[in-house]
Amino acid sequence: MQITITARHFELTKAIRDYVETSCLKLKKYFDHIITVHAVLALENSRNICELSLHAAHFSLQSTSEEMDMYLTIDTAVDKMEAQIKKLKDRVTDHQKRALKDQFDDFSRSSIIELGGEARTRKTIKTKRVIAEVMSVHDAIEKLETAKEEFLIFKNLESDRINVLVKKDEDHFRLIEP
Repeated sequence: MQITITARHFELTKAIRDYVETSCLKLKKYFDHIITVHAVLALENSRNICELSLHAAHFSLQSTSEEMDMYLTIDTAVDKMEAQIKKLKDRVTDHQKRALKDQFDDFSRSSIIELGGEARTRKTIKTKRVIAEVMSVHDAIEKLETAKEEFLIFKNLESDRINVLVKKDEDHFRLIEP
C-alpha cells in the first residue's frame, strides 16, 4: 500500500506524517487489497481539513473531515473510511453468500436410479447443502438449544474446521470434529 500526503497552507511535520501513515495502515486490517491512499491535509481559517482518497482493485472511496485539531481531523477521516470499507466488504460478502445459496438450490433433488438396464424408482435420495457459519462451540450450543433440529453443522472458530454438534438430550451434546 502506497501512502502519499499533501499539505496545504502549512508546513508538514514529521510527527503529523508518521501519525497519518500509522492511521492509514490500520485500514489494511479491514481490507488488504488497498493500492494507494492519498491524504490531503489543509489549514484554512483556523480549520483543519483532512481528505482521504483510497484506491483498491475495483473501487475508490473518499472521506473528508473538518475539526479544530489536526490529529482529531485525521482520526475522524480514518474512522469514516473504516466505516465505508466495512460497509463495502459486508455488501460484497453478502452478495457472494446469496449467490452460493442460489447455486445450492440446484443440488437438492430426487433421483431415479437405473439398475440392470431397467429404470425403476428406488429410494429417494435428497441432498441438502448447507453453508457452515463461523462460530465458537459455546455459540453453537446456544444456537442448538433454541433450534428444533437435533444437530448443527458449523465452522469452529478456534480450529477453523467444520464440526457437527449433536444434541443427545436436554443437558448433553456430542461434538464431532474431523
